[in-house]
Amino acid sequence: MRRTSLMALLSCLAALPAGAQVAQQKTLTLEGARNVIAAAVALARTRAGTGVIAVVDAGGNLMALERLDGTFAAGATISIGKARTAALFKKPTKVFEDIIRNGRTSMVALNDFTPLQGGIPITVDGEIVGAVGVSGAASAQEDEEVALAGAAGVLGRVGTAAPLRPMAVSYFPRDSVRAAFQRGSVLLDGAGRNYMVHASRRDRAGQAEVHVLDTDVIYVLDGSATLVTGGTVASPRTIEPNEIRGDSIEGGERRQLAKGDVITIPNGIPHWFAQVNGTLQYYVVKVR
Repeated sequence: MRRTSLMALLSCLAALPAGAQVAQQKTLTLEGARNVIAAAVALARTRAGTGVIAVVDAGGNLMALERLDGTFAAGATISIGKARTAALFKKPTKVFEDIIRNGRTSMVALNDFTPLQGGIPITVDGEIVGAVGVSGAASAQEDEEVALAGAAGVLGRVGTAAPLRPMAVSYFPRDSVRAAFQRGSVLLDGAGRNYMVHASRRDRAGQAEVHVLDTDVIYVLDGSATLVTGGTVASPRTIEPNEIRGDSIEGGERRQLAKGDVITIPNGIPHWFAQVNGTLQYYVVKVR
């Protein structure tokens, strides 16, 4: 009778549709892990300029690690531990640091557990695909802020992302180009591409900017301006994934741009139009 019951159970399981037995799950790709690193490094460079960033998958396995110059050697081990703890327990590591601080010290007996602030789960569409851990910044709070920037950098960059659409020739008549420069606008958007073209216009100083993923190629069409590159962004804030803004730049290199000049600004480098003389018109090609 037991054999009959077991056979009946196996028959029932075999009859279940495949969808009831196997669940689809998003996974963090190597490209996604690198984007997390890039986003975290970009913010770290606007702060203390030190830190080790570790990225793990949902199972806590290390995928990528980067150590900024000047960071203490043990930061690598600590950042991996933070990332692994955030992934396996599906919570920011500060949660556990606070629990232990409030008296539940028995949690420190857990194996492979790093209850220190600076580990953040990476979530896409409500699903945890991995985690990022940071150690070696100026403070525990800064560790967490850099980790949060990294986690935000993965958006749209997991294995289920849509492929780039086939390339096509884009043509813009002179009247359309002239009109774009009059208002300062995007000439070619980046939908389905790894590049954009902006017809940019400025008549005053702007905000300091850091593009985590995009490299800017600038050609000055008309006018002149003072451009600052490098240095440290004052009061940095993430306005959207992979885009950081600030009030100004402290330090950095100042250049006088004029008609006909070309300058390239790699991703992660702060830059700021500190002064604009009259009206500045310039093409920007953004490459990702």
